[in-house]
Formats: sequence, structure tokens, C-alpha cells
Amino acid sequence: MPSPLRTGFSSGSFRGYLAVPDRPVSQWKGAVIVIHEVWGLVELITNVADRFAAEGFLALAPDLMGEHAIDPAVGAGLQWRLTSPDLDEQRAAQARLAELAAPVTQPSFAVAALTRLVECIDFLAAQKGVDGRIGVTGFSFGGSYAVTLAVVDSRIRASVPFYGAVALPSAVLADLACPVLYVVGEDDEVLMDALPALTETMRHSGVSFTPYTLSRAGHGFFDDSNNRAYRKEAATDSWVKCLDFFEEALSSPN
Repeated sequence: MPSPLRTGFSSGSFRGYLAVPDRPVSQWKGAVIVIHEVWGLVELITNVADRFAAEGFLALAPDLMGEHAIDPAVGAGLQWRLTSPDLDEQRAAQARLAELAAPVTQPSFAVAALTRLVECIDFLAAQKGVDGRIGVTGFSFGGSYAVTLAVVDSRIRASVPFYGAVALPSAVLADLACPVLYVVGEDDEVLMDALPALTETMRHSGVSFTPYTLSRAGHGFFDDSNNRAYRKEAATDSWVKCLDFFEEALSSPN
């Protein structure tokens, strides 16, 4: 399989990571925006962008955290503690994460993040070989934004949120025109508990919404840098499902 061409990316207002398929633009399958977790633009996300490019998608992973980025070493430690079997350890890690991530919960951050994500769409839409075929995916924090971006910009043709919380009301979700593949592990108790209501809200809003649940997998199961959370079978299965979903939804140009 050809290797992607990797490069830094800058739009003037933010930076990111761009992975370009090593094939003629006439053979590209479209483009995918890859939105990181609250940890920022870490290696997991750049690796995902590379994997999309190797499959023929132009992949752009923006850095939405900027000055709010959590130190990678601190983030790695928190990820480990969040999946600890010791509930007291989990609670302490959750409290520390809430403290560090407080700036990203502010409305001003959401406005800035969505502005940057719309800039990503502008950039990708202008590239030869994309032809309006743009999808978005994201993980946890990024999974939530993968849905919100599809609501605010109709140029998104498909959305694949991995274990992202969705708290948008039905009236807002009615603006979501693209199909959604919602990927979640069955052991992710908070999101699984919310899934029936989310499914009904999506149905009521007229959204093409497909929940895809994976057994013996919890929150963060796709993250191969976290030995406690990572589940190889679920990660492999969901990756194939994600690729198939994008290939079908982005199969024809606008």
C-alpha cells in the first residue's frame, strides 16, 4: 500500500497535520477531517490521518487546542489513570482532567473551534481531487465536534464520531443533512446509557443515524497508546466499518 505524504498545515489562524495520498488526484476517494481528543494533536491522531491517506483520502487533522493543549506527558498519565480499576484513582483523574480542560468548555472556545473546522472545509473543498466529497471523524471530544460540524456546515457529506457525547437538541439536529455512523463500545456506560435517547432524537430529527456498538470495548478503545483502554479487535472492526461508510457516502462528487 502506498505511503502518504505528510506535511504540516497552517491556515493562518491555526496549525494542523495534512496527509496526502500517494496516488494521482483522479484516484482520490475524497477528504476526511480528523478531530483529536481533548489531549490535542497527538500521535494517535496523526497516525489516523496517515491511515486515511494510505486508503486514498486526503486527511486533515487540525490542532484545535492551541494554547489550551494539555502537556503530552500529563495527558498520557491521565489517560492511564482514567482507566484504572481503582475507582478512587479514576475520580481523582477525572477531577484533574476537568480542571485542565476547563477552558475548552467555554462558549468562546467552541466558537473558535468551529470557525477553524469550517476553515478546514474551505481548504479541502478547494483541493483538486476532493470534488466536494468531505467527511469528518473524531474521537471523544473530537467525536462530539464531528457531529456539531456536520450540523453547522452542510458541505460535510458523512460523519463518523467515535465515542463522542452528543447533547444537541432535536431542533438543532434537524439541520444535520448527512448520514452519521456513531461508534461506541458496549462497556462505555455513560454513552451507552444515553444511546437510546440519542437514537430517538436523531430519528425524530430525520437524521440517517446508525449506531455501531462493539462488545468488550469501553471509552477510548481505539487508542493503541493506552494499554488499558485499547481493544485491538474492536479498533480493527470499527476502522473497517468507518472506511466502508466513508467510501459509500463519498463515492460520487457533488
